[in-house]
Amino acid sequence: MSRRTFLGNLATGLGSIALASLLADEAQGQPPPPGGGRGVGKQGPGKAKRVIQIFCPGAASSLDMWDYKPGLTQHDGETLPGADALVTFQGGQGKLAKSPYGWKQYGKSGKWLSDIVPHIAQHADALCFLHAMTAKSNTHGPATLQMNTGFIFEGFPSMGAWATFALGSLTADLPAFVAIPDVRGLPIAGPANWSNGFLPAAFQGVAFNTEKQIPDLDLPKGASPDSEKRVRGFLDALNKGYGKKAPGYTELDARLASYALAARMQLSAPEATDLSKETAATHKLYGTDSSNQYLAAYAKNCILARRLVERGVRFVQLYCGSSSSAAEGSINWDAHQRLKSDLDRHCPILDQPTAALLTDLKQRGLLEDTLVLWTTEFGRMPTFQARTQGRDHNPQGFTVWMAGAGVKGGFSYGATDELGWKAEQNVTTIYDFHATVLHLLGLDHKKLTYYHNGANRRLTDVHGEVIRDILA
Repeated sequence: MSRRTFLGNLATGLGSIALASLLADEAQGQPPPPGGGRGVGKQGPGKAKRVIQIFCPGAASSLDMWDYKPGLTQHDGETLPGADALVTFQGGQGKLAKSPYGWKQYGKSGKWLSDIVPHIAQHADALCFLHAMTAKSNTHGPATLQMNTGFIFEGFPSMGAWATFALGSLTADLPAFVAIPDVRGLPIAGPANWSNGFLPAAFQGVAFNTEKQIPDLDLPKGASPDSEKRVRGFLDALNKGYGKKAPGYTELDARLASYALAARMQLSAPEATDLSKETAATHKLYGTDSSNQYLAAYAKNCILARRLVERGVRFVQLYCGSSSSAAEGSINWDAHQRLKSDLDRHCPILDQPTAALLTDLKQRGLLEDTLVLWTTEFGRMPTFQARTQGRDHNPQGFTVWMAGAGVKGGFSYGATDELGWKAEQNVTTIYDFHATVLHLLGLDHKKLTYYHNGANRRLTDVHGEVIRDILA
């Protein structure tokens, strides 16, 4: 061996060690090909090809939006039976408090819905309500994480990460998993809600919205799309050549694939996020021209969500509201002090754009294989807190809903008691909810596992059953 060869091999070896350390997060695998993932947990073709998960941080009040309780109206102002010494998240309870809104029946299903969500109510026959949902925590951070990752602690993969780990992407030019934060800020726990956790880093959600788009995607000055493609093609040839010298080096493959996706996104992402291509009728439907700046911003994010799934993004998290603030309930749904004024502020922001998203997906034929979820971390108490006009946290019974691929429309499953305090009939857990979402994607939640720290981990931990009664 010549001195030059020896030194060359030495430099390459040290570089490989450094690269292996740099790529530690990706050491257990490479991103799946665009047409499919690893096949882990697959049980057959699912009715849903993609998911849009709407999340309202702060715990939106089911009792004032989705869960009609005439018994609460009847007993308004009375003491909650059996709760004389009850102390919830923020303290003692006041009296039972009826919803400040009227309720009507909608659609052929005759579903009772609140006057505060009149646009979404028009879709009553497309919605599948789970009225007996329960959560493990009454604290925002842990409960938010449980709804999004299955666990109350940080460090676990989100539902979107699991879905893309198993199924891959439907496009080669955009991320498989996108989180769209509210323009008012990130939700509590921030990026942990769309984290890859212990899964390879390629499965983390990419966060952007219509106001804060993906940074550094602009082409260099003087570069054209054609010249950029030629440069990327040349780099790809070099990378493949290097890869042949290091067969089986999946860590390198993972990093190269992520850079290749970033390069393709320079051309595809700007087009996908360009809302100027939408018709005036579409903008009016969603409300992007609203004088309410937050309604207009959420409306734009709803259009972005539709454009992304239309272009092959597998999983989209769409936030309406942000983390808590000094003035509770001002920028999220945490209505401790002023229930009515807080819901008067937030429900119109949610209502028209969300209803428009359902309408738009249906008109384009996308709702047939797109699963839309409405979620929040827990519910609110049927009482007002002592000395307030707001409701405290309640993880013992609340509502989420589904629409689209594979679920019964105009259907309600489970029920809380007559006052809306505790789940009573067909009680469900977040584990059951996640198991059902995965089932609709064609995945078996008990087989979708990843070996980490001596255990085969899964989204549903060691719990959960598919809620088969809601399946179409």
